[in-house]
Amino acid sequence: MPVGTSTVPKGAPREPRVADAAYDEFVEQAKRVGVVSGGHHNQNYVLPLTEPMARQLGREPGTNVTVRIRRPEAVPVVIRTWTREAEILAAVGDVLPNVPQCLAQRNGSAVHSYVEGVPLSAVCPNGKPVDRILINALAGLLAQMSPVGREALPPLPTGWPSNGKDGRAFLRTLAHLADRQIRQPNWAAFGGLFAALGIPDDALVRLAERVPAMARRPYSLLHADLHRDNVIVTYEGEPPLICVDWELATYGDPLHDLATHLVRMQYPDFQWDEVVEAWAAAVQTTRPIAANGLSKDLRHYLAFERAQSVYPDVMRAARSLEHSLDQQNLDRATESVTRALEAAADPLRLVRVPDGAEVERVLVRWQASRHDRRPRSGGTATVHRWTPDERIPEHPDFPRSSVIDALIAEGAAPAHRVFKGTAHLNSVVHVPGVEFPVMVRRKVASVCRRERGFLSEHAVLAAIERSGVAVAAPRVLALGESHARDPFAIHTYEGVPDDDQPPSHPVNGLLPREADGLVDQLCALTLVDPTSVDPATTEWARNEDFYEWLSRQLVLLVERLPKKSQQLAGALGLPKAQRLGELLSRHRVAPRQSTLLHGDLNPWNLVRRDDAYALTVIDWEMALIGDPLYDLVRHMHLTPTRPEIRDRMFRRWAGELPRTHTKDWESDWQVYRRIEIVRSAYVDLDRLVTGASLDAPNVSRAVQSYGMTLRAAKGSLGLPSRELPNPYLVHALPQGDRGATRRTRSPAGR
Repeated sequence: MPVGTSTVPKGAPREPRVADAAYDEFVEQAKRVGVVSGGHHNQNYVLPLTEPMARQLGREPGTNVTVRIRRPEAVPVVIRTWTREAEILAAVGDVLPNVPQCLAQRNGSAVHSYVEGVPLSAVCPNGKPVDRILINALAGLLAQMSPVGREALPPLPTGWPSNGKDGRAFLRTLAHLADRQIRQPNWAAFGGLFAALGIPDDALVRLAERVPAMARRPYSLLHADLHRDNVIVTYEGEPPLICVDWELATYGDPLHDLATHLVRMQYPDFQWDEVVEAWAAAVQTTRPIAANGLSKDLRHYLAFERAQSVYPDVMRAARSLEHSLDQQNLDRATESVTRALEAAADPLRLVRVPDGAEVERVLVRWQASRHDRRPRSGGTATVHRWTPDERIPEHPDFPRSSVIDALIAEGAAPAHRVFKGTAHLNSVVHVPGVEFPVMVRRKVASVCRRERGFLSEHAVLAAIERSGVAVAAPRVLALGESHARDPFAIHTYEGVPDDDQPPSHPVNGLLPREADGLVDQLCALTLVDPTSVDPATTEWARNEDFYEWLSRQLVLLVERLPKKSQQLAGALGLPKAQRLGELLSRHRVAPRQSTLLHGDLNPWNLVRRDDAYALTVIDWEMALIGDPLYDLVRHMHLTPTRPEIRDRMFRRWAGELPRTHTKDWESDWQVYRRIEIVRSAYVDLDRLVTGASLDAPNVSRAVQSYGMTLRAAKGSLGLPSRELPNPYLVHALPQGDRGATRRTRSPAGR
């Protein structure tokens, strides 16, 4: 049947013509006196037919019926193939004659025949084992649908897979439908929440791209929502079970029905194999080919069910807090979101799942922004009370009265204004009365960063602002703690003020004017008095052998790596911590004047701008005090740098700074280059083992070329390229594009 045409199933019951007034009066009566039940999408009212309504429908007065009314406040959280449940019920009526009939309907409501019995959930709650007899009966219900073909069903949407046996095409269709019908309509309201939880906007599209080829199985009618609330155990026992609530039914691969049933029924883990076996046995009697490739392909549908479920589960949990943020409700919502994220992590390729404490804070911020929970007079406890950190005084451009406005706006920030870095969650917001956008910056508590910081970011930025040097850096506007002692900082936002334009970073290397601008700022940074940052840091300012100190820090990092990371490093031929210290101690650098350094000048910490500065330098959490040559060389290690740009930067840098800052740099820069290559070999390997920070773009790019990094590090340490115990081990590591890797990892651009 061509897509877009329609057929009326043979024998389908026609809806009686019911007068509008009689119908409307009966629906209103149902709301007043009906017995209420229902799920997330509909409210169901059970009541007997009145005489006027019975007359209209040609039924006996007093007969029980179900009035189904769509919840007007329900957000779209399900995939719908057809919009009219009545057409689906008409189609399945010949095969499953005991399903409800649609007796009459209007926009947003319908009157169905009532199925006598109790929901399975009432006698066997979610999570409890299901008796084998019931499992076999449920498998039989699913199997009974397999012969219902396309010709008996309402017209399918345009673009439905034309090959009625292609599981890959069907699963891809489901993923794209989930994106269009669930994610996209809710992204404006919930996108910032999902971004803060680490779910990107293209997660479902990418899932669709990864669907593999599958065995051929003929498409059929699918219920697609068969859980305990939608199964009625009849009083009479003939038939024993009846399926209700068919509004999510679809047409496609029968393994999808089995997968949704397995997940939504919430069987105990030990019963899953029993359910799959029962289903396979049942379809052998109705359509044996429907079980083709069952053992190999079912996992793909299970993965999709867990992936798409994260969207409704997160949204429902967030909305459950609308009227109360008490700890009991918050704990329940946090547990639900955490569980959904953990289930979706693998199929959606989520790099990191936030822990419960982080999830709770994200939920509180999002919910509080919707209700503007400000401090009230009389000492009423509210979400947006905050405690200022007095180390940062009130900024003349950002009064403390604006902080709460910023915190309220933070939770409502749209997804394209929420940025996740290696260790921070950043939300760009507009504050009433403030002419420029600001950024609310919070540490991601569950991130374990191997490379430690030594200075407080706020102290560094405050010192730069006080000094008045020509360094384009954010200004710290406020610092403090909000709900549940959650630290935050508010900075000026250094991206493009236009909300539709994300910040631009030189990810493929610096342009000549940008190279000049960065060098000029690094030179200006040397004018900041290191002791003005924090008096406790003067030991670095006095340190005459920065390289020795840097080597010691790297040795300590290697000592503290997890056991698995250390074992793999050893298997790949990297030295243990003590031996590494001996190898690094072979080198020396000339003493140079210690200055304030940024410490992490990767491309994503540089924001393009259109003035003489060319770049704004952000994310100062790794700042330290030491040799100014190191900052420049580490930048070249972290950023694709062409030979001509490298030479240009070195010449300009050496020409602008006094000899006290540049002595013997021509020979010493290679020493710093080598130690950074070695550092990457350990740090990137640990990230591959633990998955830490892989969602940060600079980290993702680094680990993609780990095979080459390993070879370069061993060469830098003068280690022989000995054969590994398992020669396949190194080939299993990401190799990256060799040409691109040379440009990315080597400041020499070799």
